[in-house]
Amino acid sequence: MKKRNSVLANLTLSYVTIVLVIVLLLCSTLYLYFSKHYKEELRNQNQLTLENTAQTIESTVFQRVQQLYLDISLNTNIDLRLFNDSSDSVIPSKVISLQALLKSKVANNSELVSAIHLYYPRQRVMLSSTYGLELNADQGNSAVYFSDWINEFRSHNKSEIWTSTRLVPNDIFSSLPGSNDNALFTYAHSYSIQSSRANSDLIIAVDVKEDVISGIIRNMMPSRYTNTFILDQSGNTISDSDINKLGLQHESDSGITKALLSGTAFGSFNETIGHTAYAISFQSIPTSGWKIYSAVPADTFYEKSHLIQKSILGICMFALLLGIALSGVFALANYSPIKRLVNKIKSLTDQSPDHVMNEYGLIDSAFVKLNDKVSSLEETLQANNSVIKHNIVLNMLRNGYTREELAEELPYLGIPQGYTHYCCLLLNSDKKDVPFANWLINQLEIQSFPESRMIAEELPDKKIVVMICSLSASDTLLEQFSDRVLSMGKTRFDLNGQISWGSWVKDLGEIHISFNEAESMMKYGYFQPELSVLKDLNLLERESSLDEIPQSFLNRFREKLQLRDMNEIEIAVDHLIGALREGTYAADYCRFVLANTVFIYSDYLKSVRYKHDVNEHPDLHNQLLQIRDIHEYRTWLMESIASFVDQMEKRTSERATSSIEFAKQYIHDHLSEDLSLDAVAAKVFISPKYLSRLFKEVLGVTYTDYVTTRRMEKARTLIEGNKMTIEQISNAVGYGTVAYFIKKFKDIHGCTPGTYLRNAAKHA
Repeated sequence: MKKRNSVLANLTLSYVTIVLVIVLLLCSTLYLYFSKHYKEELRNQNQLTLENTAQTIESTVFQRVQQLYLDISLNTNIDLRLFNDSSDSVIPSKVISLQALLKSKVANNSELVSAIHLYYPRQRVMLSSTYGLELNADQGNSAVYFSDWINEFRSHNKSEIWTSTRLVPNDIFSSLPGSNDNALFTYAHSYSIQSSRANSDLIIAVDVKEDVISGIIRNMMPSRYTNTFILDQSGNTISDSDINKLGLQHESDSGITKALLSGTAFGSFNETIGHTAYAISFQSIPTSGWKIYSAVPADTFYEKSHLIQKSILGICMFALLLGIALSGVFALANYSPIKRLVNKIKSLTDQSPDHVMNEYGLIDSAFVKLNDKVSSLEETLQANNSVIKHNIVLNMLRNGYTREELAEELPYLGIPQGYTHYCCLLLNSDKKDVPFANWLINQLEIQSFPESRMIAEELPDKKIVVMICSLSASDTLLEQFSDRVLSMGKTRFDLNGQISWGSWVKDLGEIHISFNEAESMMKYGYFQPELSVLKDLNLLERESSLDEIPQSFLNRFREKLQLRDMNEIEIAVDHLIGALREGTYAADYCRFVLANTVFIYSDYLKSVRYKHDVNEHPDLHNQLLQIRDIHEYRTWLMESIASFVDQMEKRTSERATSSIEFAKQYIHDHLSEDLSLDAVAAKVFISPKYLSRLFKEVLGVTYTDYVTTRRMEKARTLIEGNKMTIEQISNAVGYGTVAYFIKKFKDIHGCTPGTYLRNAAKHA
């Protein structure tokens, strides 16, 4: 075989082709997906980082400053309207206390706040946490550091403002060279909270350190810190980043100007700055209305996109190499069984193929030769036709064929297609070891009824099933066949059998329905053994019945069994059997009731510790399985119960003698103790009622009279001994009351103990 024409080469080529197509599709899909979505994803991540930064600034700086204003304005421990007092003088101590309050607030928020000022517009007085009390605060050299928020309050009717960032030296009263400047912005709010600039007589201003905002930006956006800045509504820079180092100008058509003028809270746009393309994102800070901007070079997005593309290419190359390796493994794995089959064919044929072919051609040639050999086995199959026929019939009865399979098997049965009606009969005989089945099968092969074809087979349970094929549904045909079969079985083999009929069906593929009905009908032959032919299809209605026999039937049997009254037991059994035969109960349920009856009987035998006679079989349930019909069941059950009752009567007689002797001995030895019927019955392990009956039947006296007589005999003996008092004698024979003892003694002996003693002395 040529290498390129081999199955292995074809399999390998197919797998490699599939791998190439899958990897190309994977590469194309990943490239298209990431090219389209990854840049947008990076923009969204940048916008999300900016949003988080703005929220952090909002909560960490602006809301905290507003809270500080509220703490000061709502403080009830000191009067903020100190300089609005109508009196001419201001108490210095109150000024000092108020400044101390401002200083404490600054100290508590030193990382955020630089100073807090209280400005009184009408008096032009300012009290500062840092600079103290300053009159005419809006004049002089230092006024330049407060003029932004003071003038804005004068020019606009606002209740609060946020100023732009300004540089304020540590000492505003000194202009020494080298003095450090602080970048601050101010939050100013009129007092009280609800007042506006027009009616406010006090302004509270908080100087906030700009480096707090810069620090937040630096921490949250370290790589983009230098290109991140904040602008107020007028476009003034708030953060310490120099916007001009990016080369951004405030032209009217620039993206930043448009973003400032728009009411959009967030967004992004592209801007070319100094011949460099930037992707600029912005986010509003709600409290102040400022906007934070972040400019990222567009190359950043493309660099990451290129990295992703390289990663995709690497993944696809790895997938390609792995796919080629797996292709070889799968090709070898799939070729392995083909190779084994080819080697097996070569070893069996003892010669190479006549012409060059691949493995599939060799296998095809081998199957052609195999088909020729199979054809030569038809004669052998004909010799085993009876076994094949038997298996086909069993499969038909089990509904084991499809319609197409059944059509292929029918020629083996010799059933022409012209028959239109089919029926199953089931024969059950009382002898399983006679060759009746083989004889009947041979007879049906030789002779048959007109316009019909009959096939008989023996089932595994030794019953015989007969399939009748006819041109019409004729019950007369079934009756004639049943009579002939039963007559031949009786004449030739002395068989007593029963035959059950299923209903007629019009399709041989439904013959299992007729067989199932015949099987169900045969169940009721157990309860109606007098019927040789079971053909009443109304019996099938009992199969679906859920009726249950009244529990009183079994309870009555149990009660009569305990009384051991054979007449009553026989009546109870006959009532039970009659109900099962004539009722509407399902056959399996009736068998269950019979088994339950045997269980009640067996359980009762165990409760009385009954030992079977040596001639009896102790396993009642195994005996039950051997019984053929309900009549045999009744005979067997009644004979077993009769044997049991007879054995129990003998055992009762022997036990009665030993029990009463034991009771008499116990009474004799314990005359001074409690000899009530219950107490003595417990000592001899029988019931009080049974002990009383034994005394009456065996001794002819009641138990009480017997005990009284024995006590009086003992008392007479003690009196004659003349060594004890009457009271001692009374106690010695079990009487706690002397008067009652004397009365019972007189009833037995005709005189009192004293009189009896005197008479005994005279005779002595």
